[in-house]
Amino acid sequence: MFKPEGVYAVLLTPFTDEGKVNEKELRRILDFLVASGIHGIFPLGSAGESIHLSRDEKVRTMEIVVDKNQGRVKITPGVGSTHPEESIYLANRAKELGCDGVVVAPPYYFPLSQEMIEKYFETIAEAVDIPITLYNIPLFSQPIDYDVVKRLSRRKNIVGMKESSGSMVDFLHFLDKIRIIGEEFHILTGREETLLPCLIMGAKGCMVGSACVLPEIMLGIYHAWRQRDIEEARDLQFSILLLVRAIFSLPFPLGFKVALEMRGFSMGPPKQPLSDAERFHYKTVKSRIEKIMVPLLKELIEKRQKASA
Repeated sequence: MFKPEGVYAVLLTPFTDEGKVNEKELRRILDFLVASGIHGIFPLGSAGESIHLSRDEKVRTMEIVVDKNQGRVKITPGVGSTHPEESIYLANRAKELGCDGVVVAPPYYFPLSQEMIEKYFETIAEAVDIPITLYNIPLFSQPIDYDVVKRLSRRKNIVGMKESSGSMVDFLHFLDKIRIIGEEFHILTGREETLLPCLIMGAKGCMVGSACVLPEIMLGIYHAWRQRDIEEARDLQFSILLLVRAIFSLPFPLGFKVALEMRGFSMGPPKQPLSDAERFHYKTVKSRIEKIMVPLLKELIEKRQKASA
């Protein structure tokens, strides 16, 4: 059964001036990512602003991604919702379209007990026939308990987890719980800042927004680690931290979209209107992101030229 592994790009969603999904630009981004050598794509995630999309827009986004991908890389769309019925519907549509798996976050908005969160995942797992990757993202939903993940990992079609707490403490305890019971359960980091340390401790890869912006660097970290070139992996890991800090200083996920525009893509206006103060801040941080991106992109171009010489 499919299990996520390697470097997955969290697909950013471009919008038209009217606020609709920009299908033409979305297809261009997909070609860019596939050409980079990325291992997989995670559409309809947090950075993909799935929360702003209607059910029909989510399904259409899946259709575009699958159609453009043509089986070249793994596709695992996010299907999380506030209740299992919606997640089941989206997971079944993902299965029909030919996606490799789905990613499911805990319900958001209403506070739930860990028992209710576990039941939510169990209900979905029992109703669908597609590999499920759990999504722990305390920034936007309730965190999943270590033991809940341990028990869910025993289910055949729950195959892994995107761990986005950003806490190495939590990451290690999740890994240890799975290690103790001996399950083949793939945990990927959802924070680009921790890819190398997580790989060293047993992660199977990452699912991150920066892999949509700078797939070359995230893949470089992963490949250097696989080749046991820890010094190169460490240098690459440090090389993105300044950019990540700048990106996260804007309302999420605007910073990622500003950075991706530096790669030549039109991401459109923000879905959430900005206040006058925020627009001023946006312009300031945008300028900072552009200054950081210029030398990074220059270095990537020089590396490509050397490789092709």
